[in-house]
Formats: sequence, structure tokens, C-alpha cells
Amino acid sequence: MHSSSRRAVYILVFLFSILASVSTLLAQSNSGIVSGTVTDPIGAVIPGAVVSISNPISGYSRSASTDSAGHFQFTNLPLNSYHLTATANGFASVAQDAHITSSIPVTMTIALKVEGSSTTVTVEAEDLVSNDPLAHTNVDRNLFNRLPLESQSSSLSSLVTLASPGVAADSNGLFHGLGDHASNSFSIDGQPITDQQSKVFSNQIPSNAIQSIEAIPGAPTAEYGGKTSLIINVTTRSGQGSTTPHGSVTSSYGSFGSATGGFDLSYGGTNWGNFFEVDGLNTGRFLDGPEYAVFHDKGNELNFFDRVDRSFTPKDSIHLNFNYTRSWFQTPNTFDNLNVQNVISGGSTSSPVFGSVGNTDQRAKIQTFDIAPLYTHLIGSNAIFNFGGFVRRDGFDYYPSNNPFADLGPIQSQTISQNRSLLNAGVRSDYSVQYGRNNIKIGALYQQTFLRERDPIAVINSTFNSPCVDGSGNPLPGFTDPGQCAAAGAFSNAPSVGGTFNPVLLPFDLTRGGTSFNYFGHTDIKELALYVQDQIKAGNWLFNVGIRGDLYNGLAVARQAEPRLGISYSVKQTGTVLRVSYARTLESPFNENLVLSSQGCASDILAPLLNCQGGSNVVTPGYRNEFHAGFQQGFGKNFVVGGDYIWKYTHSAFDFSILGNTPIFFPIDWHNSKIPGFVIHADLPNYHNFSAFVSMSSVAARFFPPQSAGAGATVGQSGYPFRIDHDEKFNQTTHVQYQVPGKRGPWVGFNWRYDSGLNAASTPCYNITDPNSHCASVSTTLNGQPAIDLSGFTADQEFEAGLSCNGVKATPTTPLPTPCLATQLTSSLLSIPAPGTENDDKNPSRVKPRSLFDASIGEDNLFGGDKHRVSLRLTAVNLANKVALYNFLSTFSGTHYVTPRALTAEVGFHF
Repeated sequence: MHSSSRRAVYILVFLFSILASVSTLLAQSNSGIVSGTVTDPIGAVIPGAVVSISNPISGYSRSASTDSAGHFQFTNLPLNSYHLTATANGFASVAQDAHITSSIPVTMTIALKVEGSSTTVTVEAEDLVSNDPLAHTNVDRNLFNRLPLESQSSSLSSLVTLASPGVAADSNGLFHGLGDHASNSFSIDGQPITDQQSKVFSNQIPSNAIQSIEAIPGAPTAEYGGKTSLIINVTTRSGQGSTTPHGSVTSSYGSFGSATGGFDLSYGGTNWGNFFEVDGLNTGRFLDGPEYAVFHDKGNELNFFDRVDRSFTPKDSIHLNFNYTRSWFQTPNTFDNLNVQNVISGGSTSSPVFGSVGNTDQRAKIQTFDIAPLYTHLIGSNAIFNFGGFVRRDGFDYYPSNNPFADLGPIQSQTISQNRSLLNAGVRSDYSVQYGRNNIKIGALYQQTFLRERDPIAVINSTFNSPCVDGSGNPLPGFTDPGQCAAAGAFSNAPSVGGTFNPVLLPFDLTRGGTSFNYFGHTDIKELALYVQDQIKAGNWLFNVGIRGDLYNGLAVARQAEPRLGISYSVKQTGTVLRVSYARTLESPFNENLVLSSQGCASDILAPLLNCQGGSNVVTPGYRNEFHAGFQQGFGKNFVVGGDYIWKYTHSAFDFSILGNTPIFFPIDWHNSKIPGFVIHADLPNYHNFSAFVSMSSVAARFFPPQSAGAGATVGQSGYPFRIDHDEKFNQTTHVQYQVPGKRGPWVGFNWRYDSGLNAASTPCYNITDPNSHCASVSTTLNGQPAIDLSGFTADQEFEAGLSCNGVKATPTTPLPTPCLATQLTSSLLSIPAPGTENDDKNPSRVKPRSLFDASIGEDNLFGGDKHRVSLRLTAVNLANKVALYNFLSTFSGTHYVTPRALTAEVGFHF
């Protein structure tokens, strides 16, 4: 057992012993409870009454019957506003509202009226809006079960991308919240997870384990920290109250040989419950590849999730989550990665022998486990105490090709393997109390993250570090010493004569008989957060006030006091809410490869191998000032719209750079960033069985050099501001759904996703006059006319970019003529600015706009069964088979195509 695994076990035992000493019990700090009694007009209890609770916007809906004492209870409710409706034979239905703003239980009495005396129960405009200073989007599984999702292996990311405004879609489950790269926090039943959840970094919680999500686009209350551009609150499914076991068995098959299977079961009683699920995936297209053609892209995944709830007394309970996921996947190849030519003998001589060393065959494996217990104690009727712990570990193993020389490619001169682990353990506690118009919450979080990074790395490009050059200055393969050059008619490339040969790298050059450099780095990051916040209701006003203190102690040390403020005003007569908010936040660095990126650029050996461009300092925490101003407006019972304008100013702004063709990324640190933008979200809850939502946003992500820390990255070296590769002018998602009336009526869902295109700074273009343009290096002339030198691109890279010169298209094996007149260079996939107009800040090159259409149709009860149901679902992703890019040769993420048309059929048995 690795030392980090043993440490995880020790920490877990320690946490459980603490919980056991307090007494072992449940609930979770980001969900609530509604309970009460149904009575008749004179106060007598009514057994057997049916109470329904729902939220028309999120799609949440549940029902329960009162017991012999007229009592009902709904547990595990996502924090939100709800409508409750009670009905019983001989009585008219009655509706009440319940606002769940904390985990403090809400108790209510519903008095039914005699039949015929009630008023009609309706939903009005004011019922659709939320008097909350924070914008948020809520989606329940009743809705997202019918959303066509792009990625089966990162369905949570796909769901957030579709449903949340302000999110730019990227490859492999990455999404950019409000103009920042992966500056997102996941809160799983109150457990904070700020590390990246893309499928090339970690394994996500399976979507089948999720009851609902709430997405908060920045400027949060004081309880949230670490990564705050987008906060995703996840409430998992519970078996508590499921006195009759129920569950489902599902299986699907679709394009690229993608096959899935899953099983889930909920069972329990009034005071306990268990929900568990297991599912698996095997596919021929696990990651988004750099070619539209799919090859060397196999992957598989196995998920297991279990949630246990137990109430020991009316005041004490415990909640336990356990999750284990394993994924294995190949790194997709380009055509340039096939039949790789490299040195096969004589590497240290003046005439090495070259030949095929096979296809690139890079693979990765990720194993993730997470254990999170939580104890809850109710204090009186208006206060609650939570105490919990968590242990989460990501183990990432990356494997190079069996023949390391086969890793050579146009963007990769190194072979590298990696064994990296991230172990995050901590304890958290909070106390909430309602006192008059105040809802106060005080909390603390301590967590420690243990990072271990092992990276054997070596040179495999025979001209990357050449001791000798030819008469034109071109590096030559072979040779191990500049003193050998003259005898072979070559010239020395030694530093003493102005050359670039680095003798420090020679022992680690496999083409010259060297071996790998074995890097090992580690650190422990300690974080302490203390916060207090108060939600104050004063008539139509609602105030969120709070302050948070973050203490970060890792490779760098940072301390930050962070005031938070939100104000909203509700105009009930018109169903209008106006709101503003402000947050000061400490932005913590990314943990993935943090040690190597912070230390590598200070190493004479690693700096050239990691393509260090910026400073050699440690990647340090940043700080941000964020302002929001927005509104929400309801229109009758059928439509609600809300929007926010956002300003974000960040000092020490983070991003990532990629190493060659691998899924190994390095956190980097820019001097600062300015991100303004707007977000809009509109909902049509239900209109004659139609429901729909629209999310749209425009976010400008302007970053400012210099790059102060981190490995890799080549943009922004001019010193001028530039648009980072997750800057997007506009995107929108429209989802429409129709349920055919009747017990066995099918449903139809449809998505339209429009993206105006991310920044693509590697696009070839022409501009020699603007110093804030990356075009200068390829700008030239042809017959005195402006032209673009394409010699730095391979034929396949030109093909990936959809380039044409004077109507002639590039192919994977046939490059375009170079240079090409600037007026004749076009692309079907990239937007190339007109000659002389490209500017990395004001008019950057971009991926071309795209519209993607997804559709699904299903029947939830194919044969009309009462206790046992058979479901059938057909899904089409990218229905029109649109050929489009996410990005092109990005120094931050590489080249990736969107998913080609993918058809999937799923059958399920539900009991």
C-alpha cells in the first residue's frame, strides 16, 4: 500500500472515531426537511391525506401520505422554494408555500377546508421568482433525466454546461464558468470539492446518484471559497422513507460501440435509508480527439456510489456518502502519430538510422474514492449543528508508448510517464440558527491536501538538443559532443559560439543513449476557512451579509479577509426581484501538477523539457473582487426570466498549459485578468405539457502578462493583454420538452446549443503592423503581396484546421502550398481575421461559430404497469453531424473536435 493510501486510511479512522465519540447520526448541510400535520377545519388530524411538494422551475416533485397521526415529512430537499398541496377525500385541496433556505427543519400545519369552500390553487408570477440576492439555476433529475447529454463519462459536466448560463463548453468535460478556466467548486451534500472534475483529471460522481443541482455563477455567500467562478451544489439521492424498495436496471448501446449498464436501489424506513448505484461504460470514443475520425480513443469506466442515512433520535442523525470510480482511456492520436519515424540505431554517431517505431500508444488510468460522513444535531426548533469529515483521493497514472520513441510528434519532443496522487482530507462544522428576521450561519473548514508527483521524463527528438548544426544552422541528429562536429563537416552548436546545445540535457536524451530524468515532488497544502453570515429579511428587502477568512499554507502562503454582501428587493405586485452582490475571494491555485509546475521552471533540466516561458516562481493564490447586478421577472404562471451583469477583477489569474499530446497539464499564473459579461436564464415551467428553458451569456476573458509562474504557455509574451482561449463572445442553450398527455404518453426533448467560438491563438493569419498580434511570425510576402508562411504546420494540422489555399483543401498527407496569399487562405473551422486586422485582444482569431442539435424521445412506462415499468429512450447527440472544433493547437489544451453524431438506445426496468 502506498504511503498516501495508508495515510488516507489513518485519517479516515480518525474522522470516524471523532464522529463516533459525538454519537453517530445524519442530514446534510445543503438540504432541508419539511414536515407537518394535515388537519380538518376544527383541528382534527387527517390520516391518509396526500401531500405533494414541487418546484415548477427545477422540476422537483414528490408526494407522501399522512400517517395515522396526520403527519407527513419530506427529507433531503434541495435548498429552494416549494409549493405544497394537500388533498383528502371529502375536503378541498389547500396549497401553502415553504421556503427552504437552510438545513433547519420547516414545520407547518395544513388545515383542509370542507369540499366546495376552497379557492382555486394557482401559481402566480411572484411564486416563480426567488427573492435571493444570488443568481442561481436549479435542475432536478425529473428534468435532467430527459436532457440529451453530450458525454456519458462526464454527464454532470454536460448537465452544468447545458443548464447554467455563463458556461463556455470545452473538450473532455471541461467547462469554463464565467470566463475562468475550471475555477469551479462542487459541493456534494455539503462536502467541498475544488479540484478539477474533467475526465482527464478526476472521476465525477455519477449523474444517476444525483437528485438535483444548483449552479451559482459567482459572488457567493461567505460559506463558499477556494474556486468561486461557478459553484455547483449537488444533492444526492436518498433511500430514507422508501419503505417499499424501488430501483431500476438500465442498459444502452450506441455509436462508437458505446455500451452502458447500471443498477440502482433505494430502500429504507422513516428513520433510515440506503441508496446505492453501480454503473459501467465501455466506448470507442472516450475523449474528444484532435481528429474528427475516431481512432485510438477507447476507454471504460466503473462507478459505485452508496449513501446511508440514519436518524437515531428526533434530534440526531448521520449521513454517509461513499463513492469509488475507476476509468481507463487512451490518449487520442492524430494522423501524425501513426507510423512514427525516429532513431532506431546509431543515435550517438554522425549518421543515426531512422525507421518506423510504431504508432503512438499513450494511455491513462484514474482511480477515485471519496468517503464523507456527517453528523447533525437539531437544537430546539430553530437551530441545527453539523459536523462532518471527508477523505477523497485521486490516483492518476499515465503510461507512455511501449516504445518511448513512438511518443514523438509535431508538438511533443519528450516522453513522459506519471504517477500522481491527490489526497484531500478534512473536517467541517457549521451552526445555523433562525432568530426573528435573522438566519445566521457560522462555520469552519479545515482541510489538508497531500500532493505526490512522480514524472520520469526524457528527450526523444533527435534535433531537440543537437550538439551540431549544418551550414544553414539546422540542428543535426546524432553526435554527443560539439567537438565531433568538425570531423563530420558540421558546425558546433555549443553555447560558447552562440549555440543552443545544453549539455545538462545530454544524459536524458534517449536518441543519444541517455536515460530518463526521474522527478519526484511533493507538498502538503493546509487550508483553514472561518466564516459567519446572516440572511436578514426586512419586508420586501433581503440582505446577505458575511465575512470569510481563508488561510492557505502550501508552497506559498496567503491570508485573506473576504467580505460578502448581497441585497435584493422584491416587488410582489409585479413579480419582480432586483439584486446586487459583491464578493472578495481568495482564489487557490490548481492542485494538479502544482509541484512540478512550481518547481520545474527553476530546474536547468526541467525548464527546457517543460517549455517554460514565464517566471520560475511558485504558483501562488490570487485574490478577486467581483460585482453582480441583476433582476428576475415572473410573467403570470408560465414564464420567468432573470439576468445579471458581472465584473470580475482578479490578481494572479490562473490557467493551464498542456505538455505535448498528453493529458498532463500544468497550472500557470498570469499577472491579472479582467472579466466582464452578462448571463440570462429563462424558464417556461409548463404550458400545455410543453416546458422549456433558455440560457445565454457573453463573457470577455482578458488576461494581462507577464506569466508570473508555471510551466508551458507561449501566448502573451508580447506584454500586451490578450483573450485567453476560454473567451467567448456569446453562447446559448435552448431546451424544449413535450410530454404527450396520458398514462402511457411518450415525451420528446430537443436541445439547441450555439457557441460563437473560443479564442484560437494558433490560427495562421497575416499582420505585421500590430505589436499585439501573434501573426508576425508567419507573415511574409508572395510576389509582393501579403502572404502567410504555413511551413510551421504539418499537413495534418492544416487538415485539422480546415485550411484551404485558393480553394485547394489540405489533406492529412498533402500540405498546402506555402506561402499562401493572405486573401486566399480560408478555413471551414476557424475564423481568420482579414489581413492586417488581427489583434490578440480586440480582434483575435477564433473557432468558427457552431450550432449543435440534440434530440431524445422516450416512454417512461412502455406497457402501462403500476408497480413495474419498462422505459425506452432514444438519444441523438449532434443530430446534424456538424464538423466543428472546440479549439486548435491551444497551448492550454491542444486540438479537439466536438462529438460527431452519436445515436444511443437505452432500455430500463423500474420497480
